[in-house]
Amino acid sequence: MTPDQTLAFETDCHLFHDCGYPAPSLFSFEFEPLFTLGPIEFNKPMLMALLGTVFVLGFFWAAFARAKVVPGKLQMVAEMGYDFVRRGIAREVIGKEGERYVPLLVSLFFLVWVLNIWAVVPFGQIPVTSMIGYPVALALLVWVIYMTLTFQRNGFVGGIRNLCVPSGLPRWIYFLLTPVEFLSNVFVRPFTLAVRLFGNMFAGHVLILVFTIATWYTLGSIVGTFYSVTSLTMTLILTGFELFIQALQAYVFTVLTATYIAGALEEAH
Repeated sequence: MTPDQTLAFETDCHLFHDCGYPAPSLFSFEFEPLFTLGPIEFNKPMLMALLGTVFVLGFFWAAFARAKVVPGKLQMVAEMGYDFVRRGIAREVIGKEGERYVPLLVSLFFLVWVLNIWAVVPFGQIPVTSMIGYPVALALLVWVIYMTLTFQRNGFVGGIRNLCVPSGLPRWIYFLLTPVEFLSNVFVRPFTLAVRLFGNMFAGHVLILVFTIATWYTLGSIVGTFYSVTSLTMTLILTGFELFIQALQAYVFTVLTATYIAGALEEAH
């Protein structure tokens, strides 16, 4: 929350009073350090990212540390999530070779989902992935894996052909298509992978902020109360919709990662 928004809440600023609507801004995504550990300053999103990572690791460790033939409730939930990614993403997109990449895809799916879902957790109330640094870090990890697999599978020359020279096209078109494919596969893919996740989480959080602040701001009169109830209703609707988008973006990020891996495993012709 920006200083202006905090002041508006503290000074009982409402509609029809002599004060303006404290709209969300980029300051809504800036956080003071919670504590300092050596040269590293931990702020709220960093702490949530760390806790989210620990939660994912702890959940699957607790579920599978003592796996049973007849699973308990926790193991059953974990198996359902694992099987969803294994069958619905790894096998569907990559094929038989997807089995070896299931742990990576499961980790990405649940980590991104947890980082997104912080937006609706009390005292969290912001998706970690609405800060561009976190989607960029995840996209760079995927890009490194994509490049490594491309050249491991096809060698240097074959890897370049895999990235730049799609098969089955007339030779004359490669003069135009090769640089486009190079830019697309090497630079555009990681960029769009990060921006897609960031943009959706950023926009969703701003929308919820707009209506949450408006709920408070429009209180203070009979007419304003009607506006406030309407705004609160919109906040609840958007929060429910955001829950769906959070899971969907985790799914899209994981599917695209599987698509890049599948492309890397294809032999150049």
